[in-house]
Amino acid sequence: MAPSDEVSAALDRIVQEHRRGPEDPGTADLIRRLRRARSRGYLTVAEFLAAGRWKSARVSGLMARNRYARVRRATGAALTARSERRRIEPLLGLEGVSIPMASAILTLVDPRRYGVLDIRVWQLLYRAGAVSKTPRGQGFTFEHWNQFLAIVRGLAKKHRLTTREVERALFEAHRRGQVGRLYDPPAAIELRA
Repeated sequence: MAPSDEVSAALDRIVQEHRRGPEDPGTADLIRRLRRARSRGYLTVAEFLAAGRWKSARVSGLMARNRYARVRRATGAALTARSERRRIEPLLGLEGVSIPMASAILTLVDPRRYGVLDIRVWQLLYRAGAVSKTPRGQGFTFEHWNQFLAIVRGLAKKHRLTTREVERALFEAHRRGQVGRLYDPPAAIELRA
């Protein structure tokens, strides 16, 4: 389902107003290092753990439980898959990997096509009316991720940006407009352009 004209206009304003400059140097370096994984066709355990620490240091202990062969098999399947479902499912089979973490791994490997499905971005999309389920931005499923991808890729194409650049703009808009705590209901987000 495509967002209404009003929702599309609001998202366009948000992307234009909150588009950020270059990627953080540490993130840009990690993206550069993971280009090798993309051409190789899988992530090493060290690359997998680096991506995990980048997204959420608190689950890196769980992610470290994954053995080399399991990481290579799952990330290899993800990086060579032709459908989004087959791309994300192998990653979800790894310990410590949820939809947000899997989306972060794919983003770091291919920021042109992927962005991180994050609580902030989802809450902003919910508040703007672009999505209608999971208002708190938790408990994501493949369907949520696929809907998120359709929205951010559409905005990326429209604004001639990468999917990651759009996701970063939405994240920043939420961060700047947040009233209260992150896990408060999304009504506590002011959609300021």
